[in-house]
Amino acid sequence: MNGFDIAPQPDAEGLTAKLQGLDGQGQPVCLPVVQERPLTIFLNRQEIITAMTLGDRPHEMAVGFLYNQNMLQDGDVITAIDFDPEIDVVVVRTAHETNYEARLEKKIRTSGCAQGTIFGDIMQRFEDIILPSDISVSASQLQALSRQINTVPSLYLKAGAIHGCVLCSPDRPLVYFEDIGRHNAVDKIAGHMFLNNISGADKVFYTTGRLTSEMVIKTVLMGIPVLVSRSGFTQKGVELARQAGLTLIGRARGARFIALSGTERIIFDHPDRPEEEEEKTSAQRALYDQKR
Repeated sequence: MNGFDIAPQPDAEGLTAKLQGLDGQGQPVCLPVVQERPLTIFLNRQEIITAMTLGDRPHEMAVGFLYNQNMLQDGDVITAIDFDPEIDVVVVRTAHETNYEARLEKKIRTSGCAQGTIFGDIMQRFEDIILPSDISVSASQLQALSRQINTVPSLYLKAGAIHGCVLCSPDRPLVYFEDIGRHNAVDKIAGHMFLNNISGADKVFYTTGRLTSEMVIKTVLMGIPVLVSRSGFTQKGVELARQAGLTLIGRARGARFIALSGTERIIFDHPDRPEEEEEKTSAQRALYDQKR
């Protein structure tokens, strides 16, 4: 498992299909391609949304989506989660039913790939959250996390066209989930945390995707004070991170990164940058990015 509590399973059945084609020289190739499946989420009797997903981890996906949309809150009791793989429907049942029709009428299409969505009352909850200030992460820890995450066998390395999100402690990656949309991958992490009563207060969140407003909002909703990506920023993402006091670190490649918010949590201990390791990491990332 390479030190992960939950690592990607790139060879799991049903995640990819092998398709025939021709390469640039006209030669036949057999390419692994990620699957894309609809998942319809119900909360009790109310149908909430149908999302296009990778198809794995439906329980975590459904619970995390509902939590990040403020439809589940800390302390809510889930009595059952029923998944029917034949019709791709997951039903989350709670001790008390609530009508969400008004919330469904007020929703915002986000910049997330595969049409991410957030609902209108999220910002009130976002503005009420105070992130912990007593956690720190060092530049050398960020370098080590990036190395472990980017080299572990994953569906991204096998087939591309996928995003990954990783829940970490400052000294090691813990849970790594993938999906066709980064918003789905982060919802799986949120669902795992909710179902296992995991606090985000001492965690670092790593994503392969852009640091958009959606990613910042969902990280703050999970109570995680540090968000890291090898990709870049959007202006709104940085604005919201600064508003929430979130440590926002982008363009994380090996020992290099840029922090645009919450720099007080970072220990700049100037990690070593062995040339061979840096060249290997850069070459690997270039190869991976060609598959996307």
